[in-house]
Amino acid sequence: MTTAASDLSEEVLSLTCKISKEHLLKAKEHGFSDCQLAYIFDVSDQDIRNLRKQYGLDSVFKTVDTCAAEFDAKTPYHYSTYDKENESVRSDRKKVVILGGGPNRIGQGIEFDYCCVQAVFALREAGYESIMINCNPETVSTDYDIADKLYFEPLTFEDTIRILEHEQPLGVIVSFGGQTPLKLSTKLEEAGVAILGTSSKGIDLAEDRKKFGALLRKLDIPHPDYDTAVSFEEAQEITGRIGYPVLVRPSYVLGGRAMKIIYSDDSLKEYVDQALFISEKYPLLIDRFLETAVEFDIDALADSTDCVVSGMMQHVEAAGIHSGDSTSILPYHNIDPSVIETMKEYTRRLAESLNVVGLMNVQYAVQNNKVYVIEVNPRASRTVPFVGKATAVPLVKIATRVMLGEKLSDLRKEYRLADCDELGMSHLAIKEPVFPFSKFLKSGVYLGPEMRSTGEAMSLAYDFPEAFAKAYQAANMELPTSGSVFISVNNHDKDERIINIAKKLYDIGFDLIATAGTQQFLADNGIECKKVFKVGEEGRPNVFDTIRLGKIDLVINTPLGERALHDEEAIGAASVMNGVPFVTTIEAAEASVQAIACLRQQEFGVKSLQEYAAYRQA
Repeated sequence: MTTAASDLSEEVLSLTCKISKEHLLKAKEHGFSDCQLAYIFDVSDQDIRNLRKQYGLDSVFKTVDTCAAEFDAKTPYHYSTYDKENESVRSDRKKVVILGGGPNRIGQGIEFDYCCVQAVFALREAGYESIMINCNPETVSTDYDIADKLYFEPLTFEDTIRILEHEQPLGVIVSFGGQTPLKLSTKLEEAGVAILGTSSKGIDLAEDRKKFGALLRKLDIPHPDYDTAVSFEEAQEITGRIGYPVLVRPSYVLGGRAMKIIYSDDSLKEYVDQALFISEKYPLLIDRFLETAVEFDIDALADSTDCVVSGMMQHVEAAGIHSGDSTSILPYHNIDPSVIETMKEYTRRLAESLNVVGLMNVQYAVQNNKVYVIEVNPRASRTVPFVGKATAVPLVKIATRVMLGEKLSDLRKEYRLADCDELGMSHLAIKEPVFPFSKFLKSGVYLGPEMRSTGEAMSLAYDFPEAFAKAYQAANMELPTSGSVFISVNNHDKDERIINIAKKLYDIGFDLIATAGTQQFLADNGIECKKVFKVGEEGRPNVFDTIRLGKIDLVINTPLGERALHDEEAIGAASVMNGVPFVTTIEAAEASVQAIACLRQQEFGVKSLQEYAAYRQA
């Protein structure tokens, strides 16, 4: 549909003088996006799009035969190009488009693809044609036999809106592919596209720190002190006001990329100087870091009138470790019931205020039994597959049906969700991250706010020690039942907890080895422990030699604040190279000791997911 010249904006009229139809077509044929052309001509993306429409230039779709002409392909896939013939035929069925997770990278992995695939299955059961847009050949959602129709296209506004104009779906699901499709929701809704599930307004309210902070104050929900900055001077003023340590990160990151815990002005200046991109639109986010707090991930299902808390996962590690790298327990373990009720109440208030329709994830920090909201994601989170399998409840299927207009109150009855607590689990599940440290020895093995895991394993049992021991085995980390344990903890961790850990290990027959400071602390508390040299100290063998010679069976080493000491990195590298299990937080050490005691007392049998889920049929 062409637009009269009189209706064109001044920007588009001036563009017609700079680039003719022929030149624009040639640019598009050579792969220039609207965004690139807008940058070249110093105009907006929309101006380039309007000019293309004025010239009548649009991409067409070509078909890739997934069966190589051997027989008729039931699900061919399509890609766009600037040509004359369009090979994608629109059906007359009612259809829904799902936006996938985009290219593969740490922080946006298979968890989101699982959600997309489960949504496809749910749409098929509901009688809809499912159309997938994704550009990752390593995902299940891009397999030839999953969706009814697949567009192998980048997840940009330009490419997505062109497909939607062609297919004319009833709506688009953006909340199953992580942050990438979520960022498109506002522009798509402004273009007249129906977003199924939480609206772009609700998504923006949760993503925009200032708007979200105002909402939390209105709801009287505590949160760590925070602010935003676009310069070192502003950042320094904020840290002077809220105090160190702080958690800093760029806006709209995924997988905790470039996040860091900062303890001083010097480190803050170094971080700001190295930041690649900070602006008024994308400021630096600065949060007061709650040391020693316990973190929780809460998954919930909601619609405009109802909310079901579907999973409450407690992190084994203290606050500061990215949720994707944390060992998570479902349901919670040894937590005050009043804290649990507070988190449930906050979750319901947030779901109602954000008008969540579908899935939502909330991250909390609990310090001295006070609950703080860290962030809210009005979308599927990376924990959804874990919670769905552990509870035997098809969360994505239910969320998809809610997005299509069904009432959660009705689905409660169908899926037996009424009057239950965390979906009524009668067992315990643990999510254990898997790391690529053996492939990247020089990357360092100590965890922080930036996600580093590349997979995860899951274990099920009826008590915590057994579940934790199984989780280690599933992640290819064999805990020893005898031998020697190396212990080196920072001054903050030299308290009753490490005394109890060392005493339990000593009592069940382990030999203890430690560096000077930790050895002296344990000896002062009546625990026999041998001393070993640090890597940088004079004298051999040092701790690196001892691990390398196979004389250590378990390493417990907690780094000190932000300092990545040479000795600690050497210990981690030696552990990885020699296949020695290691833990880097005191919380993981406590759990490991319980698991070792369990391993010494019993052998584990095999039980299927279906057997654990039998309680759902009771």
